[in-house]
Amino acid sequence: MKCRHCHTELIFPLIDLGTAPPSNAYLTKQALRAPEKYFPLRVLVCTECWLVQTEDYAGADELFSADYAYFSSFSTTWLKHAEKYVADMAQRFALDTNSHIVEVAANDGYLLQYVKARGIPCLGIEPTTNTADAARVKGIEIVEAFFGVKLAQQLVEQGKQADLMAANNVLAHVPDINDFVAGFAVLLKPTGVATFEFPHLLRLVSENQFDTIYHEHYSYLSLTAVKRIFERNGLSVFDVEELHTHGGSLRVYAQRSDSGKRELSSNVAKLLERETAVGMNSTAFYVGFQDKADRVKNDLLAFLIEAKRAGKTVAGYGAAAKGNTLLNYAGVRPDLLPYVVDRNPAKQDKFLPGCRIPIVAEAHLKQNRPDYVLILPWNLRMEVAEQLAYIREWGGQFVTSVPVLEVK
Repeated sequence: MKCRHCHTELIFPLIDLGTAPPSNAYLTKQALRAPEKYFPLRVLVCTECWLVQTEDYAGADELFSADYAYFSSFSTTWLKHAEKYVADMAQRFALDTNSHIVEVAANDGYLLQYVKARGIPCLGIEPTTNTADAARVKGIEIVEAFFGVKLAQQLVEQGKQADLMAANNVLAHVPDINDFVAGFAVLLKPTGVATFEFPHLLRLVSENQFDTIYHEHYSYLSLTAVKRIFERNGLSVFDVEELHTHGGSLRVYAQRSDSGKRELSSNVAKLLERETAVGMNSTAFYVGFQDKADRVKNDLLAFLIEAKRAGKTVAGYGAAAKGNTLLNYAGVRPDLLPYVVDRNPAKQDKFLPGCRIPIVAEAHLKQNRPDYVLILPWNLRMEVAEQLAYIREWGGQFVTSVPVLEVK
């Protein structure tokens, strides 16, 4: 396989998580009677441009289907983040009713609803039908398509160039990263700004966040790699911020290379220097990641087996993609984790891909009173623990397994 960006032959492995179905391919009861399609989940490092990427096996149309079940609005933490983003961008870039904002991967309108509330004209681009429909219910205009240069050119012809383009947690999801980024350089107005948020590879590796690896994430990104990709596709980075979201993310600010005039922030050089200092431009930084993931897998299995032997009950919480990666890699099945609770009705009464654990409504916790609740989206641990604080009434405890097993 060759690098998705620079086309260098890929030979250096980061991690091999075996085989699993796509992490968001939830199963209906009827689908349980049929076989599932499994793909290898192997990640490689490009030693030329340092883009970390999954090995190619599945196309975007297989991973982001019409019944894609990830809805951003079910996390109150994420909604607050989106609302603050809109307020901050409107102030920083003087956006008003004469501006135009485009969000790529608009999902269910979780962010553009706040843009709309300010009276700023906006457009969402979202390829999955059910999330696009949810955004339309909120009165948001949606183009239901995958984004790239061709779509950007069509939108320019329709007079829909953007003063601000937002791309939250999508840069990692695109198989053709060059075409995707080049589309922003086309759709932005000459003085427009694009922001990209994505989990920071530095945090992923250093904090053992291996469960954030799944088929829908084609790329795992550092500022070093992103800066190179942008520069070759018509964008220049002028600022970067570090965020707490998704276990540690970056928000990268970019402008058109041919017309952007915003001053370069010292934040860019500082973070690039930090990535270099920890060795992200060398193979040494990535060595040993497999062993750390294996320890998490083994510790989780040992905990679940011991709990069962002791007559204790364990429930899962959060049918998140990262949880599916962890459970499938560890080989956990309903005998050790009988059900997973999720607030999203689109996931309830379905089954996790691969491990086929049933997804149920929160009422099951109060009915069954488990001894432990395993929080699979560990990045939302505080939000979930507050929401489910009532399990303490019967002596219940919360468990997280990444980066290390903790019972509290």
